[in-house]
Amino acid sequence: MRMTQLASARNNTLTAQMKKIARDEHMSPTLLLKRIRQGLIVVPCNNTRTLAAPCGIGCGLRTKVNANIGTSTEHPDIREEIQKLAIAIKAGADAVMDLSVGGDLARTRTEIIKHAGVPVGTVPVYEMASRALNKKGSMLDFDAQDMLACLHEQASQGVDFFTIHSGITKKSIAAVKKSKRLMPIVSRGGAILANWVITRKKENPFYEYFDAILAICKAYDVTISLGDGLRPGSVLDATDLAQITELKILGALCARARKKGVQVMVEGPGHVPLGQIQKNIELEKKICGGAPFYVLGPLVTDVAPGYDHITSAIGGALAASYGADFLCYVTPAEHLRHPSGEDVKEGVIASRIAAHAADIVKGVPGALAWDKKMSLARKQRDWKKQIRLALDPEKAQAYRSSSIPQAKDVCTMCGNYCSMKLMEECLGK
Repeated sequence: MRMTQLASARNNTLTAQMKKIARDEHMSPTLLLKRIRQGLIVVPCNNTRTLAAPCGIGCGLRTKVNANIGTSTEHPDIREEIQKLAIAIKAGADAVMDLSVGGDLARTRTEIIKHAGVPVGTVPVYEMASRALNKKGSMLDFDAQDMLACLHEQASQGVDFFTIHSGITKKSIAAVKKSKRLMPIVSRGGAILANWVITRKKENPFYEYFDAILAICKAYDVTISLGDGLRPGSVLDATDLAQITELKILGALCARARKKGVQVMVEGPGHVPLGQIQKNIELEKKICGGAPFYVLGPLVTDVAPGYDHITSAIGGALAASYGADFLCYVTPAEHLRHPSGEDVKEGVIASRIAAHAADIVKGVPGALAWDKKMSLARKQRDWKKQIRLALDPEKAQAYRSSSIPQAKDVCTMCGNYCSMKLMEECLGK
């Protein structure tokens, strides 16, 4: 069996993935190895496949962006999701998650893994619930053995990271009831497992059999992403008793995963007001020992359906600047419908803008240099270079091509009144 990424780091051995990450991220291999050993950086990469574009997530690295794709019960078309996968990767997504719940889930996942050169994550409880519903008539009719079989199957197919809702326990559900939230549980996986725990009057199998889960993950080098099943779904519920109760459980599980030699990151909110974002990041880093933090948004207001890629980008930029490491995109379709290919692109681009803005604050090597090159190209009115340097060159080119003035070195906004051209003539440069 191949050595895992974490075991390799503990053995002071650079894997092929680590060498590429160190080179691409301008980080010394020694520092990269150290931070992987410490659990501050993870390298999601299932040992059954070779990734064309592996990535590291964590301290000192570029903030990464994830794109969610996958079928729904209303849209089970696999081809459509493969198209979205291509769109997401072209737009710059560093990883994707298959959140499929409709149609042939195993085939969808196989196709996504086959076509993705980036890390692929899943939420296994979705497939467990779907199988139970189709075979037994109830999405809650599964047990620990069903869970472990599903995890083993997905790991053997090549999944690189699992979102595991192990923080939904009898204790954290009691905290939900006590907190009197406006929206008790908005996580799909969290809601399924909370219903299972309450209905069965048993502990969550993802918590009770956590060591067995770790054994599967270690065998295939699957990174665990500890899911925030109790993330706030309204800014009114942010940073409440339920959320913090779950976070403390995840902190303890994070330590157990590291001890067993499994890479782990932690998922976070959710809907959070601007003034609480820093506190949320600091709490996760303290409670979870600096584990990479994977945030959904966070969305900073609840009143912008159709524009939630913007509300999440605002929150994501702040969260990443305070130390979040991985941004899960939000599309304009969030809360409204199954996303289209264009929604996927808009979501990825918005998250990439947020990630890059934060990387400038973090001082990530190369981040500010990109902006400097763009600024110089603007000063020189070098339109080809500006478009080449643009985060979305296609859109930049489309805008430029749609309205070119007679004087080709300016744009139609200022024309002859271009400030840079006036100052160039005035200063004789």
